[in-house]
Parts: sequence; C-alpha cells; structure tokens
Amino acid sequence: MEGFLPKLPLARWVDALVDWLTYNFEEMFDGIANGLEAFVEGIVTGLSFIPSIVLIVLVSLLALKICKWRIGLFSFLGLLLIDNLGYWEHMLDTVALVLTSVFITVLIGIPVGIWASQKKRIHQVITPILDFMQTMPAFVYLLPAIFFFNIGVVPGVVASVIFAMPPTIRLTILGIHQVPAELIEATEAFGSTTKQRLMKVQLPLAMPTIMAGINQSIMLSLSMVVIASMVGAPGLGAKVYEAVTQIKTGTGFEAGLAIVVIAIILDRITQNIGKNKQGGTV
Repeated sequence: MEGFLPKLPLARWVDALVDWLTYNFEEMFDGIANGLEAFVEGIVTGLSFIPSIVLIVLVSLLALKICKWRIGLFSFLGLLLIDNLGYWEHMLDTVALVLTSVFITVLIGIPVGIWASQKKRIHQVITPILDFMQTMPAFVYLLPAIFFFNIGVVPGVVASVIFAMPPTIRLTILGIHQVPAELIEATEAFGSTTKQRLMKVQLPLAMPTIMAGINQSIMLSLSMVVIASMVGAPGLGAKVYEAVTQIKTGTGFEAGLAIVVIAIILDRITQNIGKNKQGGTV
C-alpha cells in the first residue's frame, strides 16, 4: 500500500554515492586495502613464527600476571585445546583481525572521545552518529565495504571497526566527564593549561573507564568474525560459516568453542588491566 507522499529514492541515492566514491577514490581505497591486508598478514606471520606451545605459555603467563591463577590455567588449557583440535592457524587469523580492528578503533576512537569531551558542540554532533553506528545491522556495513575493498579480510576489518568503535568513544567521553569537578578547579587554581589538565589529571583518572570501552570494542570485534567470514575473511568465523552452510554440527561446535575461549581470555585480561589501573587487586 502506497503512502500519501511519493517514496523517497533513498536506495538509489545511496547506490549513487557508493558508485561515486568508488569511481573517484579508487586509488585511495586500494591503498587502504593494501595497507590493512599487509598489517593483518604481518600479525599472522609474526604470531606464526612463534611455536604454538611457546605462545600458549606466554599468553598463560600474561594472564597469570594480570588476572587470577584460574584465568592463567584456563588460558593454558583453552589454547592447548584449540591447538589440539587443529584450529591454531584459524585462531591466529581471527586474533589478527581482532587486533587490527581494535588498534584502529583505539587510534581513532580515543582522540575523538577526548575531542568530544572538551567540546560540547562536537559531543552533540557525534552522539547521533554513534547511535547510528551501533544500531545499524552489521551486515549492512559489509555491502559498501565490498564495493570499496573487494572481498577478503579488509571488508571484515572495516566493518568491525565501524561496529566496534562507539563504545571506545562513548566511554572515553564518560570517563573524562566523571573526573570530580573539585580536581578540575584545583588544577585551574594552580594555573594548569588545558593540555596539562587533560594529560596529568583527566586521562589518568579516566583510564579505567576507557579500558572498559576498549574491552567492549574487543568483544564487538570478536562478534564480527563470523559475519566477516561471509565476505571472505579467514579465521574461526570461516569455519563456523562453513559448518553452517554444510550442516556440520560438530565442526561448528568446535570452531564456536574456540571463539568462546579467545573471547574469555581477551575479556578477562582487558577487564583486569582496567581494574589494575584503579589500583585494585584481581
């Protein structure tokens, strides 16, 4: 049933915008794609160079140092299980995708969050943009990413960055705004500049909240690995997608369990880094 007003050709406008961007900025997109692909491959190559048992021990010791002994033991047994099931290389591909996405998210998200925390107008402008980024279905981000970067790991990284960035920005803003007003007034009374106040007071006190935002971005990036596999991204998500399309329940369970193990390890380590920033013990 048609409405009272003619339908806006929104889909055609979006398609025209994507075509225009693809035509006019093809070289830029190719450069970004090559850079991201090389970055991901570099992480995979570096991690692959380390024998699996050595990497398992190193991650377990890191978890033991930052978290409780239970998380260290879980990390050791969980990674050992992934290696035993034959998903080690797929796990490295997944970790490389997540680390790349989170690196870009932090590189962009924290400065934007700091900027928005200092400028009320910027905060007002960026809030609806973040709402849009968080509520838009992740599948939608893959469509223009395919046009800009072809299939492979790069569209998955780009979609993951867009999907995972809002928590880092939001919690950076929140952490800085939660700094007690008395401390801000004290720094102003001592004649501190805006940069000094930000670097020496606001950011250190906001760090636990910022780390919580990074933790959420890591989890969101990890949740994108299966979706990213639909456009050719390698890793555990590709094994899950393969199991779904071929109705291999056992394979899907194994790959899904590997993703759960990686998610728990990354979640607990980043959570406890944030708690340690507050001076707490875990």
